[in-house]
Amino acid sequence: MGLDEDALDYHEREPPGKVAIATTKPTNTQRDLSLAYSPGVAAPCRKIDADETDAYKYTAKGNLVGVVSNGSAVLGLGDIGAQASKPVMEGKGVLFKRFADIDVFDIELAHDGVDAFVESVAAMEPTFGGINLEDIKAPECFAIEERLRDRMDIPVFHDDQHGTAIISGAGLINALDIVGKDIEEIEVAFSGAGAAAVSCAKFYASLGVPHEQITMCDIDGVLSQERADAGDLSPHAEPFAQGVEPGELADAIEGADVLVGLSVGGIVSQEMIRSMADEPIVFSMANPDPEIGYEEAKAARDDQVIMATGRSDYPNMVNNVLGFPFIFRGALDVRATEINEGMKVAAAKALAELAREDVPDQVVKAYGDQPLQFGPEYILPKPLDPRVLFEVAPAVADAAMESGVARESLDLAAYRERLEARLGKSREMMRVVLNKAKSDPKRVALGEGDDEKMIRAAYQLQDQGIAEPVLLGDRDEITDLTGDLGLDFDPEVVDPEEADNEAYADRLHDLRKRKGVTRREAADLVSRDSAYYGSVMVEQGDADALLTGLTHSHPSALRPPLQVVGTAPDAEYVAGVYMLTFANRVIFCADATVNLDPTAEQLAEITHHVAETARSFDVDPRVALLSYSDFGSVENEGTAKPREAVELLHDDPSVDFPVDGEMQADTAVVEDILADTYGFAELEGPANCLVFPNLEAGNIGYKLLQRLGGADAIGPMLAGMDEPVHVIQRGDEVKDIVNLAAVAVVDAQEE
Repeated sequence: MGLDEDALDYHEREPPGKVAIATTKPTNTQRDLSLAYSPGVAAPCRKIDADETDAYKYTAKGNLVGVVSNGSAVLGLGDIGAQASKPVMEGKGVLFKRFADIDVFDIELAHDGVDAFVESVAAMEPTFGGINLEDIKAPECFAIEERLRDRMDIPVFHDDQHGTAIISGAGLINALDIVGKDIEEIEVAFSGAGAAAVSCAKFYASLGVPHEQITMCDIDGVLSQERADAGDLSPHAEPFAQGVEPGELADAIEGADVLVGLSVGGIVSQEMIRSMADEPIVFSMANPDPEIGYEEAKAARDDQVIMATGRSDYPNMVNNVLGFPFIFRGALDVRATEINEGMKVAAAKALAELAREDVPDQVVKAYGDQPLQFGPEYILPKPLDPRVLFEVAPAVADAAMESGVARESLDLAAYRERLEARLGKSREMMRVVLNKAKSDPKRVALGEGDDEKMIRAAYQLQDQGIAEPVLLGDRDEITDLTGDLGLDFDPEVVDPEEADNEAYADRLHDLRKRKGVTRREAADLVSRDSAYYGSVMVEQGDADALLTGLTHSHPSALRPPLQVVGTAPDAEYVAGVYMLTFANRVIFCADATVNLDPTAEQLAEITHHVAETARSFDVDPRVALLSYSDFGSVENEGTAKPREAVELLHDDPSVDFPVDGEMQADTAVVEDILADTYGFAELEGPANCLVFPNLEAGNIGYKLLQRLGGADAIGPMLAGMDEPVHVIQRGDEVKDIVNLAAVAVVDAQEE
């Protein structure tokens, strides 16, 4: 099927449309219903009656935006009316929810006149925390937004005007930086003089482009003083005609540093692009067909042309989804009365800054593994980059507080953490460890340091103050890759092949000589295998922690640290622990990577390890030892082991956490089963630490929970080592390496 057929099927599938209402509180019992509606609902009603601002406390108002349109200017479709615009408005709601966790009611109004539209929207102020105006034709959109902003005490934002302005403004900042031009000295030509073009021109002036250096054109040519005097221009476009001589689009483009297209496709020629100043910047944003195509603009010149379009199939897409969800997020969270110019500028600058940062692997994969690195082909971050939320929203919130339109004051550091938590429980949990790591960064050796992922992880660890990374690998290769990646840092590198390895070789030989390792073999291992080099480095105290295994199988990567570093004095075994995060709970699973068929004694020690790991994340452990039976319901060797381990733990005075078993997995995690059927169990609530009876069960269990249960997995964290060592899995992303490095730093702090 084609795109149209696929889209119709997508929208028609049950339930029709793209949005639904979900409850946020329990509604399972009569008591729940009494609280949700009558008679309990009267209590918050009385509170709000006494103080209207309590609506933000007791209702969803503070996280609810109205997306309002009359369908008079739907992108690519024109004036299709209110009803036909509903799929677009539902889609807008999807983007609000997906990218900023903002709830939306889409409102389609069958009003052609400004007065009726304004009255209808203004009357809905008690419902919403903000209003997003959408797809309203010019010039009515200007009047509607201005009047609603004056009348309403909540943010009103016309995305068609300001969204394109903000996103393209961010691109302009970065493009000018790349070509080395000063924003106060550039000449800007506009193809188009509609709502989006006028808003972009005004916004570029806010960023620093002198008003008199902006030339606008519409279908009749340059917006000139002559046309303004003749009353030929709209009041909103007229200011850009003051003092301007008559001319055609080609005249406006000649000599310009920047061309901004917000008109129709195909009206800009290669000759016009050749007439522009050196290293021109071309934002050709008409959709679906730009004013000039990407390839045509690039081919028109021998020098560099920085090109952006409104299309997703070319670099530098100017996509409004980079703006409105995050701008509203920041505005709602400080209860702003409006979205002002300072907040828009803050959003653009935050986006521009983010585009200069290293791009997460998950974003690169989402866009087909295409190279994403700051430069002419990447001047804007991608919408699927999760960092946009906690870069743009705090910038907007800060600007709102600075400009005096915020009714709530936020601690921005704490606010960033709240925003990260919106992206998933794993971020919330990792933030605990990351903050601990930043309080006292430690020296972390990174094996396979000449791998691109390790280099990028080292950059993030150093840039964020999480650790002091040391890359182990080929020095020349690391230097070249760092430059190719455009990373602005000078990493500490240790090249095992060029280092003085005599002392390390002696130490490895001393440790392994009775295991058949000769002195020559020891020297060869430390000079050629970064896992052995790093293990000796940590064992000798030259590094505080080690991460290795990115390009090796887990057993081969685990072998060197086990042989060199070994287990802690109070431990005989190590265990692999995963933290699995769900929407509203966290589970730690062990052992999933190390012990094949543990004895009862090993299970008891693994239980200690998983409890300690949970505590490092500020989680009070409740541990269940799992089996396929509950508390002796099946008698055999397999079920006996976890039962015996529990007896050992109950007899151990050092155990200061609740633990019980053997029990089935649902018994362990479902509170009703545990409390109603097995009220005698030691656990006071559902288990948050699960000890599996063997490696097979552990590995299968955590992967099913991750893939089918939708859990985010952090790990494997190696517990029980004498020094902090963690073995990365092949295929791990940079964020996984950074997370495990932070865990290693916290381990080292405790050491």
